[in-house]
Amino acid sequence: MTTTQDKAFLETEKGDRIPCLFNPTALQVTRVNQWAADSPAGRSMPRLRFAGPRSGTLHLELFFDTTSEGGAVTGHTSKLLGLMEPDASLPGADEASGNVRPQWVKFHWGDLHSFKSVLTSLDLAFVYFAGDGTPLRARADIVLTQYEQDAAFGPQNPTSGTPKPHRVHRVAPGETLDRIAAAHYGDSTRWRDIAAANGVEDPLSIRPGALLAIPRLDR
Repeated sequence: MTTTQDKAFLETEKGDRIPCLFNPTALQVTRVNQWAADSPAGRSMPRLRFAGPRSGTLHLELFFDTTSEGGAVTGHTSKLLGLMEPDASLPGADEASGNVRPQWVKFHWGDLHSFKSVLTSLDLAFVYFAGDGTPLRARADIVLTQYEQDAAFGPQNPTSGTPKPHRVHRVAPGETLDRIAAAHYGDSTRWRDIAAANGVEDPLSIRPGALLAIPRLDR
């Protein structure tokens, strides 16, 4: 359950944090299974055949207002626009072959942690301006599409969050998964639970500043 102190934010693949100035009022999660119809002769109704699932989507509207700060709201909205841009510094990127993609993100809000996803749609509207034309308020309608199967959100139930989610840990320089597990569970051997909850395949790949969901474990 979230409290008034819980602020939603987007965590980027590089470990950056994009805060939401105001929490969303609604989240829309969509899952679609594909079914194909076989229509053999002599049968009035086709029998459906399961053709696999499609990627889940998370649709939310974010509101940004900097009238009290005095600066342009573009300081916040430009970070969202940046998530639509291919990033050649990501692992595996190859500009020569055109194999470059935008970074993936995760949405966090209290105990809710989304699947690993990419920003596939951004509808940005500036709705209030200062007298000199500086934009001060903006509304961002975004769609996050599941990038890969991610245990942090669950392959079947995108609203469940991490398995019994508890908190988020920011990786400090020099920290390893076993050290983090020891700090939260008192047992360094439980690092695999953290790795599974965050879709970490290589425990040596975690970077300082990255955010890890720490699941509450069954005792």
